[in-house]
Amino acid sequence: MGRAMAGRGGVTVFLDTNVLVRHLIQEPPEMGRRATAFLSGADALHLTDLILAETVYVLRSVYRVPRPQVAALARAVIGSRGIVTDDPATLIRAVDIYEHDRLSFADAYLIARAEAAEPHSAVASFDKGLDKVGTVRRIEPGRLDATG
Repeated sequence: MGRAMAGRGGVTVFLDTNVLVRHLIQEPPEMGRRATAFLSGADALHLTDLILAETVYVLRSVYRVPRPQVAALARAVIGSRGIVTDDPATLIRAVDIYEHDRLSFADAYLIARAEAAEPHSAVASFDKGLDKVGTVRRIEPGRLDATG
């Protein structure tokens, strides 16, 4: 099997959720072994934020992996040799929020992105659960004071 390398022969390889899930869950076993071998032999595989979010969702909702274990697996993937992400610090922060504040990964990612943006960023949302993170102001649409 050839090694996946960004730019090799003009090919940039992007990971799909099913490869990550097969690697992490090892089901079915043969696909799990193939996914693990592929990941361990790669020099640069691009992991998009959306694919990580879907992986978190599948692990939690389909395989019923406990939230702390999902967070640990996500951190391990982000930090793996050969995995390339656009903004690993924001992804790690999103995983931390997901684990500790018990938000959905999508909401955790939204907060992490807002934290990483301008100092006076806010999030427009009706979801009062976002307030428990406490690092980003929530603006509730339609409120006169627009303070959430």
